[in-house]
Amino acid sequence: MASAFTLGILGITLTFFPQEVLHSFTQNYDSQFAPITLQLMGALYFGFAMINWTAKGTLIGGIYGRPIALGNLAHYAIGALGLLKAYTSDINTVFLVMTIYYSLFAMLFGYLFTTHPAKKES
Repeated sequence: MASAFTLGILGITLTFFPQEVLHSFTQNYDSQFAPITLQLMGALYFGFAMINWTAKGTLIGGIYGRPIALGNLAHYAIGALGLLKAYTSDINTVFLVMTIYYSLFAMLFGYLFTTHPAKKES
């Protein structure tokens, strides 16, 4: 649920405020390609948030939840590596916080993907 919430907030922010996000990171972007790229990224984040939110009642590591765990694992692991590379080339607190966040969720979804959930006895 934490993943759905944070991805939803990021998705809405990037979809509706791409110019403001760009201005907070850089003052000189000349391309019209940058805002639409952020809006598309926001749409992807929001889509992942909706998938995670609707799957909150299912066993994520089970047979039906395995694709959700795999998609999230790929997203967070690849994102963590990209953010780590960005952080090492430009020491920035925002990159550090996002790298920690992405790494944490990559580990959690990796755990969910590699373990089989035990069904609770009633």
